[in-house]
Amino acid sequence: MVKTDEKIINRILNKAVEEILPTKEELNKLLHSGKRIRIYQGFDPTAPTLHIGHTVMMRKLEDFRKLGHEVIFLMGNFTGMIGDPTDKAAARKQLTIEQVNENLKLYKEQASSIIDIDNPENPVQILYNYDWLSKLSFADVVELASQFTVQQMLKRSMFQKRLEEDRPIGLHEFLYPLMQGYDSVAMDVDVEVGGNDQLFNMLAGRTLVKALKNKEKIVIAGKLLTTAEGAKMGKSEGNMIMLSDSSENIYGKVMAFPDEHIVPGFELLTSMELEEVEDIKQKLEKGENPVGLKKQLAHQLTKELKGEGAADAAQKYFEEIFQNKSFETDIETFKGIGKNVLDIMTESGICKSKGEARRLIQQNAVKHENTLITDSTQVISAQGILKVGKQVVNIV
Repeated sequence: MVKTDEKIINRILNKAVEEILPTKEELNKLLHSGKRIRIYQGFDPTAPTLHIGHTVMMRKLEDFRKLGHEVIFLMGNFTGMIGDPTDKAAARKQLTIEQVNENLKLYKEQASSIIDIDNPENPVQILYNYDWLSKLSFADVVELASQFTVQQMLKRSMFQKRLEEDRPIGLHEFLYPLMQGYDSVAMDVDVEVGGNDQLFNMLAGRTLVKALKNKEKIVIAGKLLTTAEGAKMGKSEGNMIMLSDSSENIYGKVMAFPDEHIVPGFELLTSMELEEVEDIKQKLEKGENPVGLKKQLAHQLTKELKGEGAADAAQKYFEEIFQNKSFETDIETFKGIGKNVLDIMTESGICKSKGEARRLIQQNAVKHENTLITDSTQVISAQGILKVGKQVVNIV
């Protein structure tokens, strides 16, 4: 049974939304029509874990599911082999089907922290685009390609940049939007949701649905959480909170967010209603200490991903790290994954020399994610907080 709950519809139309095409009014009309519609979001398993950027529009999927609509969680195990060229300065390394299928093993479990996938009344479908994309003939691909022009593809900013820098553009990268677009045709969807960085690919699907199905597909492009420099936070950029991260790591990484991420963090990364987000914004504008609000965001996000008990423990752990320090002090972030712990301790400025670093390790004064480090040759292979005495650094 399809519901027309105004609170949920308002959330779908306005929360974390950058753009709705063709119009927000068109989607609003459809949601009030009583018709059961098909919605999907695709996830390319180019890494063995989802990240919080994925959860932004997952919340949209869950809202559609709550209204009784047919929701599809698409595993891009064919498109994941090629890799989306969006915002990439060079072609991605291609993966095998075995690699992408290995990567996606945890996706359903991780997504279940946001989406009630196995809900008995209205479960979410999990589909795999290898099932239809691998069956397309060369003639099929040529027919799909005929719906687009080279000029359309070259308008993409990252291709323009590569041309200016005389970097190669793979022909298979031109074909990626066709493949993602064909997903919409194969599943005969009414709506696709995704990050704003996916707009070109989602519009390719809109083009193909119109040409091959003679119907309109609505596109919801979500806002992105970006760095101060405007770069998106994602798994390729190495600055993202992974859903596989520990609760302590999630909490600590949020506390390392710049203050300008507090309001968008509540809007994009939590289930907080827009009215409550506006309250947070007003508190900041009135001069409330941002550290307390950042702690609230860290606890809220950790709770929604890992549970309230885990969030409480993560907050306690974080506060213990800073028990003799002011919360006004930000945690420094250091790109150290894959590096020796001695190099990290010296290059990050925690220690003046490797000799000092070795002494601290021998004195049991060094921990990574609350695990004691006793070997000075240890390589840090995962994200997390490195604590050296009373000093901390967030390793990414």
